[in-house]
Amino acid sequence: MIRKILVIAPHADDEVLGCGGTIKKKASEGDEVYVLVMTNAHVGAPELFSEDLINCVRGEALEAHSLLGVKQTVFFDFPAPALDQYPSYKMSSKIMEVLREFSIDTVYLPHNGDIHKDHQMVFDAGLVACRPNVDRGVKRIYVYETLSETEWGIPRASSAFIPVLFETLSEDDFEFKLSAMKCFESQLKNFPASRSLETIEALAKVRGATINTSRAEAFMIIREIQD
Repeated sequence: MIRKILVIAPHADDEVLGCGGTIKKKASEGDEVYVLVMTNAHVGAPELFSEDLINCVRGEALEAHSLLGVKQTVFFDFPAPALDQYPSYKMSSKIMEVLREFSIDTVYLPHNGDIHKDHQMVFDAGLVACRPNVDRGVKRIYVYETLSETEWGIPRASSAFIPVLFETLSEDDFEFKLSAMKCFESQLKNFPASRSLETIEALAKVRGATINTSRAEAFMIIREIQD
């Protein structure tokens, strides 16, 4: 059965950091993968983020998504980095429109324990949008980790990222993830920064070694409804 998957990213590149290998794997298996980028930082903080920069990052995202086999990318213009000052219900309503439009059954959300409040707000809005109502068919909700956000969260049990689902990645899947991340020239940094290719590979190896494979991505499970 073909799954219709939506990866919800607070900012462009979060989806590749957290799910890039999984996106490629699922698309190669025939699933339909969509990406929703929630924010536009020029709207939220024009003094910090120029319109040209946002257009550049969005172009990088489209190039990365093409490599990974994403069927369609949707960009919203919610005001990063100030989502904690924006009505959450409006974000939930817009997410619901996407869920209905593409008949989504599987959703990936950012971790609610991330240090960035935008990530926390997108998690909350996404969870509300995915409520099991009759007009929406989301059966699976997973949570991904984002380097430079998840590991910098508050070190307490309630905020910890505790993976229970591991997606094994072939060498090809992982190479596509790295290639997709290389598209984000405006976001990549040099090691030992979290958003470096070396750190991405290190995390993939750690997650893989956890389950005795070479590389993997790890997720938490919020909900799974068995058919």
